[in-house]
Amino acid sequence: MTFLSISHLEKSFGANRVVKDFNLPIEKGEFVSLLGPSGCGKTTVLRIVAGFESPSSGSVTIDGQDVTGLRPNDRNIGMVFQAYALFPNLTVAQNVAFGLKVKGVAKAEAEARVAEMLRLIGLPDLGGRYPYQLSGGQQQRVALARALAVRPRVLLLDEPLSALDAKIRVSLRSEIREIQRELGITTVFVTHDQEEALSMSDRVVVMNGGIAEQVGTPFEVYNRPTTRFVATFVGTLNLFEAEADGQGLRIAGVPVRLPEAVEAARGGRLSVALRPESLHLGGGEVTLPATVEAVEFLGSILRLRLRVAGVLVALDTFNRADAPPPALGRAVEVGFSARDLVVLNG
Repeated sequence: MTFLSISHLEKSFGANRVVKDFNLPIEKGEFVSLLGPSGCGKTTVLRIVAGFESPSSGSVTIDGQDVTGLRPNDRNIGMVFQAYALFPNLTVAQNVAFGLKVKGVAKAEAEARVAEMLRLIGLPDLGGRYPYQLSGGQQQRVALARALAVRPRVLLLDEPLSALDAKIRVSLRSEIREIQRELGITTVFVTHDQEEALSMSDRVVVMNGGIAEQVGTPFEVYNRPTTRFVATFVGTLNLFEAEADGQGLRIAGVPVRLPEAVEAARGGRLSVALRPESLHLGGGEVTLPATVEAVEFLGSILRLRLRVAGVLVALDTFNRADAPPPALGRAVEVGFSARDLVVLNG
C-alpha cells in the first residue's frame, strides 16, 4: 500500500519549470533514491516533500494525509542535509535531543530516546562531546540520529554523504541502510552518485530536466534502461551504430539476430549499447575484430580500451595474476551475447 504519494507535482521559478508532472508512489518502509545531474529537479522534489518549497501544482500525501499545505514542522518528517547543520554550542546529546525539546517531550523520555539513538549510530559514549571534537563521519551520524529521534513518518536525505571522503562514504552508506531497515522507516534519498543510488535503494528514480525518465529497481535501471539518457547516465556504456532490418541488425557488417525480448526498428539506423562487463576477449555469439588501445588497472578489474567498428569501447575483465592483459596495438576479437544489447532508439 502506498505510504508516501507524490502526485502530478509541478514547480516553476518564474518562467523556468524545474519539476514537470512528477508522480511517485512509495511504499511504507521503502528506500527510494532520486538520482540525476545537477539541476534535474531532484532536490526541489525533496524540498517540496519536506515543506520547504510550495509546489506550483500537485500534491504530497503521507499515510493518507494530504500535507501539501502544511508547514514543515507539522509534517513529522526527519531530514538530513549535505551540511551537518549541528549546533556547535550544543553537545552531541543536546543536538540529538533538540527536536524532542521543541516537541515538548518529557525529560526522562527524551534522555532515553537520545541514548537509544546514540546506540543506534554506534556512538553511545560520545554524548558529552561537541561537534568540533568529532570526525565528519561521526558528525553526519549525529545529524542522522537527530532526524530519527523524533520518530518521523518519513526520512529525507539530501546528499548527506557528498562532503565525506570516499572510504567513509562507503561505510556510512551501509550503516544508513542498515539503520533504515532496522527501523523500517520510509526514506527518500537524493544523490548524483549512481553507485550510492544503486547500492542503497529498493528503487531508483532517474531524473532529467524535471521529469522521471525511469523508475525501477537498481537491477532494472542498470541492465534495462528505457531511455538514452538513463543508459548513458547510469554506469559506463558502449554505444554502437547499427543497421536494422526487422529480423535483426548489423554492427560493422556483422549480422546480429536479436532475441524476441529485444525490440529493433523495422529498418534504418539505430543506436545499440553494451555494458563493459558484457564484452569479453575471444569469440562469442557475436564476434567483432578489435585493436587494444589502452589498459587501465583498477585493482580487481582491468578495463581495456578497444577500437571496435571505429568506436572506442571499454571492456571490463577480472584481474588475474596468471593472465596479463594483451599488449597495446594487438589485434584481438571481442565477443558478446545478443541478449545483452540494449536498443536505444530507432
